[in-house]
Amino acid sequence: MNKKFACADFTFPLLPHDAVLDLIALLGMKGVDIGLFENRSHLWPSKVFRNISKSAAELARKLDDRGLKPADIFLQPAADFVSPAPNHPDPKIRRKMRDLFERTVDFTAGCKAKHISALPGVHFEEEPRQASLQRCSEELAWRCETANKVGITFSVEAHIGSIVPSPKEALELIEMTPGLTLTLDYTHFTRIGLPDKQIEPLIQHASHFHVRGGCEGRLQASFKQNTIDYARVLKVMNDTGYKGYLGIEYVWIDWEHCNEVDNLSETIQFRDFLKSVKV
Repeated sequence: MNKKFACADFTFPLLPHDAVLDLIALLGMKGVDIGLFENRSHLWPSKVFRNISKSAAELARKLDDRGLKPADIFLQPAADFVSPAPNHPDPKIRRKMRDLFERTVDFTAGCKAKHISALPGVHFEEEPRQASLQRCSEELAWRCETANKVGITFSVEAHIGSIVPSPKEALELIEMTPGLTLTLDYTHFTRIGLPDKQIEPLIQHASHFHVRGGCEGRLQASFKQNTIDYARVLKVMNDTGYKGYLGIEYVWIDWEHCNEVDNLSETIQFRDFLKSVKV
């Protein structure tokens, strides 16, 4: 297995973006997961998309100058999961989110990236889950088709609070949605007490992968506290032909205790551990 390492720019939100990219390069990473998170990352969709070609060219130049590649462009149009959900019942909101996605595709292509991640959607309580899920699948299938037309892979991250909070439900969405892949993050399932063996079948559907420490009750934990068998993960990746990046994705936000570890030290420890594993 050819291991390709990336680090998220949103791992270090207190630094200016140029300094973050310098740091990621100093860490010996070859890829960067770029966060397009409205109001809470270095790059906001509302600002970047004012002039897409200029913004994309500027990011591409900054990455090239440091010998970095854009591993993933992660779109989150709002701080909450519900208001920008791709499967929102309001057709006007769905149209707005499609427009935003088309701009994301243009930006992604412009900065020479080949992968987009997004959140899958939610269950709207006023309707049966199956209705929310079906609309979700239809919207995500459209996104897959739109991205694939220009050689970009699209994936969603099954997460706490989403319409697919468990491996079983994530697999259901994958199987009913043509072309859909996963940005797989074990910690969302480990957090609720699920063992690795229940998560492992999702690896074959992953096009991007997030690595960080996790344990029952903690979405983000230190290397020492981590209970996920990442050596086993790498073996399964090798066996199933995974070709994407290993994105070390510590975050620093006041949610789910995700501001209680030393992101830099934990990133280094996981980098060194993953490098040491023989597959």
